[in-house]
Amino acid sequence: MSSESYRIDYWDSHIADSIIEPEESSKGLIQDFAEDGWSLRSNSSLWIIPLILNCFGILMIASLTSQGGSGITSPYGLPFKQLLFFILGFVSMLTICVIPLAYFRRMSGFFWVCAMLLVGATLIPGLGVKVGGARRWLNLGFIQFQPLEILTLAVTIHLAKRLGSSKLNGEKCFLKVTLLIWLFSVLFLFFQPNFGGIILLTGICMSMHVVNRGWKYPLRAAIFLLLFFALMIYTENYRMWRLWAFLNPWDDPMKKGFQIIQGLVAFNNGGVLGMGLGKGLQKLNYLPAAHTDYIFPVIGEEFGLVGTFLVLALYSFWAWKCYQLYRRSRDPSRTALIWGMTVSILFPLFINLGGVMKLLPLSGIPLPFVSAGGTALVFMWVRVGFLLRIGKELTDVAARHEGALDDLDLLDDFVWNA
Repeated sequence: MSSESYRIDYWDSHIADSIIEPEESSKGLIQDFAEDGWSLRSNSSLWIIPLILNCFGILMIASLTSQGGSGITSPYGLPFKQLLFFILGFVSMLTICVIPLAYFRRMSGFFWVCAMLLVGATLIPGLGVKVGGARRWLNLGFIQFQPLEILTLAVTIHLAKRLGSSKLNGEKCFLKVTLLIWLFSVLFLFFQPNFGGIILLTGICMSMHVVNRGWKYPLRAAIFLLLFFALMIYTENYRMWRLWAFLNPWDDPMKKGFQIIQGLVAFNNGGVLGMGLGKGLQKLNYLPAAHTDYIFPVIGEEFGLVGTFLVLALYSFWAWKCYQLYRRSRDPSRTALIWGMTVSILFPLFINLGGVMKLLPLSGIPLPFVSAGGTALVFMWVRVGFLLRIGKELTDVAARHEGALDDLDLLDDFVWNA
């Protein structure tokens, strides 16, 4: 038998499978935790940048509440609460880092169904909390949270698995995998109602299909989805109110257009270098939701164009590091998961920035890692944990690949010298 035949047989039986799909067994969480160093060293930018943004967000919230801004009477209550959510989120990230992706793949369908049921539970009187005319919060007595964040994460994991493993192609894959998962996922959101959540899930599902199966069918579906969204806006007065406020806020500057105008005033006050930390004026009850949706204009007022540019630069660099991670992957499921986790952080960023800068209608979606909020912040860190875990497994694959090539070289020498 030739040397090349030996190489092919050895590759087929020992190496190829481990390169396409990494080893799914775990040595144990404690040993994995110690040996991997939590994957924090080799992919440091993926967690250091969110850490900087999160700490900066807590600083801005403290600056806002210290002077009674946004109608908040306790100067340190909200920053301390945000710090606790940050700690919970960071610990959740470390936990996800040491759990093999295989566990989540096996349980993805179960997690998805449970997440949908949690969203559906918000419609039950006594469990669902009605805020601003919508039931988006779930109250379990000891905790109150938005199950949409859990659903978004579960949809990303399950759709990545289905797109990577499905043998369907073309239109059948789009209809029976992507569109079906999307339809079931947004079903209860129609009744809450949660228009922003529907748009968020639509963007995540369609973008994951694009990166895994191409543009053709998502583009066709986009025509019908745009008409459908336009109909949803037309049939609800408060959505039409937001649309008209976006198109011309100066028609009603003291009511419908008040928040948009005050946000633009904050950007204008900041100029190039800003007014200085804690010296902003718009946060003093002039700008509604300054600690949540509209925290970016507060940054613009206190740190100016330079400060907002630096924040956007951090997000851009983080997105670039995620893209580098995406380019390293060759497994379809893992590639779709990287893309889904990245988009589920960047898509809310674009929606938030578009709303506060009057490029898009307001949606109520917070600024990732910066805005005040518990559930959203914790699950942003969970997504970072998944990206770190993927990076760790890709590093393991590369190490096994390198070792396998060394084994093949030794095998070559043995055959030729025999």
